[in-house]
Amino acid sequence: MEPTPEQSPHHAYPDHWEADVVLRDGGTARIRPITTDDAERLVSFYEQVSDESKYYRFFAPYPRLSDRDVHRFTHHDYVDRVGLAVTIGGEFIGTVRYDRINEQGRPASAPADEAEVAFLVQDAHQGRGVASALLEHIAAVARERGIRRFAAEVLPANTKMIKVFRDAGYTQQRSFEDGSVHLTLDLEPTEKSLAVQRGREQRAEARSVQRLLAPGSVAVIGTGRTPGGVGRTVLRNLLAAGFTGRTYAVNRAFDEGLTTLDGVPAHRSLGEIDEQVDLAVIAVPAHRVPEAVADCGEHGVQGLVVLSAGYAERGSAGRELQRELVRQARSYGMRIIGPNAFGIINTAESVRLNASLAPESPARGRIGLFTQSGAIGIALLSGLHRRGAGLSSFISAGNRADVSGNDFLQYSFEDPDTDVALLYLESLGNPRKFTRLARRTAAVKPVVVVKGARHSGTNPPGHAVPVSRIPDATVSALMRQAGVIRVDTVTEMVDAGLLLADQPLPAGPRVAILGNSESLGLLTYDACLAEGLRPRPPVDLTTAASPQDFRDALAEALADGTCDAVIVTAIPWVGENGNAETGDGEVLAAALRGAAAGGPAKPVAVVHVEIGGLAEALAAASSTAAPRTRPTTLAGRPATTPGMTAPGASATTATPPASPTTATTGTTAPATDTAQPTAATATPDTPSATTPTTPGRIPAYPAAERAVRAMAEAVKYAQWRRQAATPGKVPEFLDDTIDEPGTAALIDTLLGPAPDPRGRPLTHDEVSELLGRYGIPVRPTLPAPDAEAAVAAAARLGYPVALKTTAPHLRHRADLGGVRLDLADEEALRRAYGELTDLLGKPAELLPVVQAMAPRGVDTVVRASIDAAAGAILSFGLAGAPSELLGDTAHRLVPATDRDAAELIRSIKAAPVLFGWRGSAPVDTAALEELLLRLSRLVDDHPEVVSVALEPVVVAPQGLTALGASVRLAPPPPRGDLGPRRLPNY
Repeated sequence: MEPTPEQSPHHAYPDHWEADVVLRDGGTARIRPITTDDAERLVSFYEQVSDESKYYRFFAPYPRLSDRDVHRFTHHDYVDRVGLAVTIGGEFIGTVRYDRINEQGRPASAPADEAEVAFLVQDAHQGRGVASALLEHIAAVARERGIRRFAAEVLPANTKMIKVFRDAGYTQQRSFEDGSVHLTLDLEPTEKSLAVQRGREQRAEARSVQRLLAPGSVAVIGTGRTPGGVGRTVLRNLLAAGFTGRTYAVNRAFDEGLTTLDGVPAHRSLGEIDEQVDLAVIAVPAHRVPEAVADCGEHGVQGLVVLSAGYAERGSAGRELQRELVRQARSYGMRIIGPNAFGIINTAESVRLNASLAPESPARGRIGLFTQSGAIGIALLSGLHRRGAGLSSFISAGNRADVSGNDFLQYSFEDPDTDVALLYLESLGNPRKFTRLARRTAAVKPVVVVKGARHSGTNPPGHAVPVSRIPDATVSALMRQAGVIRVDTVTEMVDAGLLLADQPLPAGPRVAILGNSESLGLLTYDACLAEGLRPRPPVDLTTAASPQDFRDALAEALADGTCDAVIVTAIPWVGENGNAETGDGEVLAAALRGAAAGGPAKPVAVVHVEIGGLAEALAAASSTAAPRTRPTTLAGRPATTPGMTAPGASATTATPPASPTTATTGTTAPATDTAQPTAATATPDTPSATTPTTPGRIPAYPAAERAVRAMAEAVKYAQWRRQAATPGKVPEFLDDTIDEPGTAALIDTLLGPAPDPRGRPLTHDEVSELLGRYGIPVRPTLPAPDAEAAVAAAARLGYPVALKTTAPHLRHRADLGGVRLDLADEEALRRAYGELTDLLGKPAELLPVVQAMAPRGVDTVVRASIDAAAGAILSFGLAGAPSELLGDTAHRLVPATDRDAAELIRSIKAAPVLFGWRGSAPVDTAALEELLLRLSRLVDDHPEVVSVALEPVVVAPQGLTALGASVRLAPPPPRGDLGPRRLPNY
């Protein structure tokens, strides 16, 4: 909405202040600046406010607004006077304004940095979190305009408004003056204010999904008059699932005399339905969807599932239709799943909703499933059903125009019926938010993700969001840091999901293997080694083993304190006539379940080859649908964080068996130091972290590699959960050696008053000064345009020296002869200079420099960069071929903690080189971790530092030296994760 010429010509209408928000009850509303066109809306809004609310706003009876009031409240300069409104259906439901004031409380302009703020919310919408959302947004606007404090006068009886200010989390002062409460709020975000904001966001977005998945009534718009078609199929599936609410069939083409269809009321429009409709499933052609959405909005529908296609998947014209669809739905306070969606399912006994095209509703279970692709959704539903797994909820979001994987994580975090969240994603619209939500959710329940379009990822169809430029390997590393179980295929996702949903988490990587096939046991053993597990020698029960033998062996393995998990392998028995006998799978399944139920809580998986009925029987445990949890407990060893060890240490290396152990010789005796279960505590503001305590269903796999891979993912996730219980921190010693204010002033000077949006690289001297303020020294270099200058530079720096080219095509290329080391005297330096120029070219082309030699060590590379979508990323690897050719680089999100830094240097494949590989001296990893923390702190404190590369960093047995560094400054990219909550823009 554009302003009229009556408004200040000096400040354009700030359309970036417009935002869609989710309110406390899950409905949506729009926040936007008030303009002169809003006079009638303001008057209408004020007329619907109660006398009591008016009294609280103006401290006196104020039945109506005068013309002068209306003019004052609709005319703003968007700097010193700002008004925001919350709208639903185009009408105001709440307003807020601020007026800049001076120390005497009189109207003022900058540089005055205080403003008086006042709110008014329509009574019918109080309690929905409208004022809290307005406070977040008006505070962000004020900070943008240089206002640092809000002052507010509130009557003592206006307890709701006092609570809004008190609960916001800002630093505040309160006093009682002249019969009113005087509040002063410092608008600088605090840890508490961000936590409050994100907590409200989580509850609101979870509630918005819950409203979609648990409606009291559903209308299918576009239900066909004859069997078949999308709408009629959804109606049939709703009825077949036994939906517990009311169901309606809607089609404007119905005959006037038609009153029922398939036993449910039939109507030509929603207006004919006398009762509230909570959810509408829209299955009409795209050109008719706007009419259906308007009908839904005008009759109070809370949410939409749009199955109709013809949107962003069809190109630019479809993208614009999709944007308009979302804008229209949000204007009525509705959220959308779709368009081009497959549907939603909720198996809760109190709901039994199947508003999808899936012909058969899945069994009730503990797995929540979100997918963007309808085809992948069909495949996953079929695969889970085939393996006897049940679901708690299912969302196939299609184009994901509104409700996204982030919303699903918000819902799954709180849903007591979901133990595992599975997500198939083709894009991450907001990677910063995704990693934040995933980390919090993973602290209490597993999150398993398959990322499609890994090498051709684009924006979500129709979304206006920053595009992430980081490689897929980096995305995977960041997901791991957040506790996400990243797998490559939907089959692996199902494999991992089944194990995590039904089995306890393993206490460590020690795996017992038992079965009736020596060969299958060895294949399982090899697979365990390949996945980084520590398998024990396989126990061969021989082909003559009975179900009772399996039960006894499994019970013994579970009781053994030296193993953390068990994999059972089984092949058909061979009869006396030499023919294979599949045997009775149900009998073997009962034996295995009995042993698992009677032993310590450890995960069990079964690898089977053509044993009829075994997989089905293992999946048929009666406890499938019921929660089998204990609060915050991981089976096995204590949940304390183990100390960091050097990669490749013998403690993690399994010894290959000389021959498989047979049942007649027994298994290894239980260790005397059997570990005891302890708690891995969730964060204080989260639901209790839960994991199954006793096995119910035992997952079965047709190949050893699949079972082992699922178990390995469970092991890594369990280790992350234990470590997440005691998160790392930024050491306090850094504060004494870091000049944050001085660095900020230096950056302002370097960027200048009108910085180039593309940024600028820093010179060598500027880099040294900037990094030095954060305790990161760079070894100086001196230019050597000729041999005489090189000799003078060496005399100044002191021998021995290195002579290096700095031309871009030769930088860091010792293999091309562009670096000469350990030049001990002038003669050696002159000889090296001549050889360098004779071999590679003229000095003007080579740009040679002289640098004092650093102590010998391991060459590494440390980088930090800011991705527009993912945020600041810290990277580490060994310099040269390991990182450049083999891609052996580790990544962590900034800000990095001491734990992150320690893990970063240990997570690359070449890490043993740092810890004394093949008898070499271990290097100073403590100094390396400190360097990583300092660099992380630099880019976190100063977002204008968009890129830093330290290459090489030579890490010696004592200390380290940064031999080269480059820095790029640019105006900081926007940080949506720190601003007020909002839905993606359209």
